[in-house]
Amino acid sequence: RLSHSRTHLWYNTPNPTDHQVPRIQNTPSTMSRMPITPSPSRTSPGTSGSRRRPGQTPSSMDREQAMRDYKLTIEYKHLKQHCPVGVYLLPSFDDIRLFHGVVFVRRGMFTNGVFKFELRCPLKYNDAGTHPTVKFTSYVYNPHVHPTTGEVDIKREYPRWDSNRHFLTTVLTYVKRIFYTREYQDEDDKYPNQEALKLYKTDLEGFRRRVAECVRESQKGVYLNENGSTVSDCFLSS
Repeated sequence: RLSHSRTHLWYNTPNPTDHQVPRIQNTPSTMSRMPITPSPSRTSPGTSGSRRRPGQTPSSMDREQAMRDYKLTIEYKHLKQHCPVGVYLLPSFDDIRLFHGVVFVRRGMFTNGVFKFELRCPLKYNDAGTHPTVKFTSYVYNPHVHPTTGEVDIKREYPRWDSNRHFLTTVLTYVKRIFYTREYQDEDDKYPNQEALKLYKTDLEGFRRRVAECVRESQKGVYLNENGSTVSDCFLSS
């Protein structure tokens, strides 16, 4: 389980030579769920790589991808100290770039909401311009969340993804923050849920009622998870 530490961003680019690769041990630690050292024969989904024959040397593309995968595991390791309070994230069992998470909202309009989401990193993450995507699997009535797909407006908040400043903890901090926002920009037409934005500005009480409905809906689905989701294994059964 990720610790409840103070929320702040990790701004130092991980250097593989400065960190010891965490070993997989027979403990309930969430770190043991994630493949630590990517094998050349196990490529991330979407790669064109195949199992090499004995004696073949890895190509430069293989080495670059292995380094990206390694850096991603280091980022995940640092979440143990830097994950926002009330936000939890676990890797999937069979995809190094897919994570399952949940947000517990403690105050504000969305109080007592339990919202589950999936976070996916693109193949070339964390290169410049490689935004992760976050999609809620729980229904969320929020101007920042697309009403049909559940996708969060990460690109709206971070138009230019800077691999030296933006990391997984950056995304998780924003995912938490959208539930505590009290004001929305008047001129911004890029919010994915324009209907929710309009209701917030014209009928605040009506907006509160819709939010209360989505909070109740999230509570009904606490123990219902998408196929392959790992969140129930650690959080919801404790």
